[in-house]
Amino acid sequence: MVDVSDPNKQENTGLRLEAKEIKKDAERLIGISDPEDFVLGNLDRLIIALKTESQLDELGLRKAREALVRAMTQRLDGLKWIREHPEITDEPIDSPIFLMGLPRSGTTYLQYLFDLDDRFRQIRTWEALTPSPPPGADPSSAQSRRLAWLERKKQLIPQVEGFESLHLHDEDGSEECHPLLEQSFGAAGLNNLYRIPSYFEYLLDEADIELSYRVHKRQLQLLQWCQTRRPWVLKYPNHLLAVPEILRVYPDARFVMTHRDPLQVLASICKLSWKLRSARSAHRIDQLDIGRYMTRFIERHVDRIIDTANGPFAGRIVHVDYYALVRDPASELFKVHEALGIASPQSVREAVSAWHAANPKGARGENRYGFEEYGLDERSLEKQFRDYTVQFNIPRERVGLAKND
Repeated sequence: MVDVSDPNKQENTGLRLEAKEIKKDAERLIGISDPEDFVLGNLDRLIIALKTESQLDELGLRKAREALVRAMTQRLDGLKWIREHPEITDEPIDSPIFLMGLPRSGTTYLQYLFDLDDRFRQIRTWEALTPSPPPGADPSSAQSRRLAWLERKKQLIPQVEGFESLHLHDEDGSEECHPLLEQSFGAAGLNNLYRIPSYFEYLLDEADIELSYRVHKRQLQLLQWCQTRRPWVLKYPNHLLAVPEILRVYPDARFVMTHRDPLQVLASICKLSWKLRSARSAHRIDQLDIGRYMTRFIERHVDRIIDTANGPFAGRIVHVDYYALVRDPASELFKVHEALGIASPQSVREAVSAWHAANPKGARGENRYGFEEYGLDERSLEKQFRDYTVQFNIPRERVGLAKND
C-alpha cells in the first residue's frame, strides 16, 4: 500500500509520479522536447492533489500516471506535426459553437442533436482517443482508430456498471472536449475521475486557462487540416467556467447553455463520479464524501454561470430549458438555430424527430440516483441554489418532467 501523503514513498515504489518524469517519458516517446512550460505547472498541481487527496492505492496511481503520460504524448505528437507542417496553424476556426451547462444538464443530448446536421463538424470518439495523425492527412487510419476505440470501450464498460445508462457514448458518435483540454491538464472534468479538490480550485482561481484553450485550438486545426471546413460544435459542460478565456482564443465564438434542476444535476454527478472513481480504486469510495465534494463542484459552476450571465458577455449566450429540449427537441433546436442566426432545414427536423423516436428515455437503461446516499439535504440545497433557479426560471425535476407527460 502506498501512502499518498508522502511523495518519498511514491518514489520508493518506482512509480515516478512526478511531472518532470512524465514529461521525459512523453518526450522520449515522441522524439521532441516540450516547449510549453505552463503545462508542467498544471501537471505539478494535479500530481500534488493525486498524491495527497485522491486516496488512490498504488495500482490506481499507476493507472493515473499512464493516463497523464498518454495526454502529454498526444499534445507533443500534435506539436511534432505542426513543426513538420507549420501551415496547419493557418487553419481558421471560424465561429465555433460551444455547448455548455452544468454537468448532467443535457449538454450531451444537445450535442447529439447538432450531430444529426452535417453542416457542422464535431470531434469523433476515435479522434479524441488517438488524435494523431490528423485524419485528413491519413484517412486510411480512421478504421484502425475506430477499432482501437471499440476495444477500449469493451474494457471500460465491465469496470463501470451501467455505463451505457450513465452517458451517451456511441461507436462513431461525437465526443466532448475533455481529451483536448486534458492534453494541457486544464480539464475540470478530471474532478469526476479523481478526488482532487485543490486541483479544481487551482484551475478556477490560479491557472492560465487561456493557454489550455490555445492547445485546444491547435488540436482543432490538426483535426481540420486537409479536410473540408465546417463550423465546429464543441461540447463540454465545463466550458462555462472559461467564457472570457475562450473568447480571447476564439473571438467569434458562440455559446449555448443548458439549464436543469441543479439538485438533480448534483445527485446525478455524484452517482457518475462515484462510479468512475470506484472503477479506479480498490478501496470503497465514501459516498458522503462524494456528496460534500460535488456540492462544492456544482456550487462553483453555478457561481460562474451567474457571474457570466450578468457580465459583459451575457449577450453571447443562448439559454436552453432542458425540459423543453427533451419534450420537443426539434423545436428547441430550431430556437437555438434562430438565436444563432442559423437556417433550419426540414431535413434536420426530420433527422431529429427520427433520432428522438429511436432513443426514448430509458432506452439505454434506467439511471436511478437519489440524495440520501450522498448526504444531500434537498431543502438546504434548494435555498443554496435559489438565485440560480429564479434567474433562469428552472423548476424542480418532477415539475419539469411533468410538463412532458
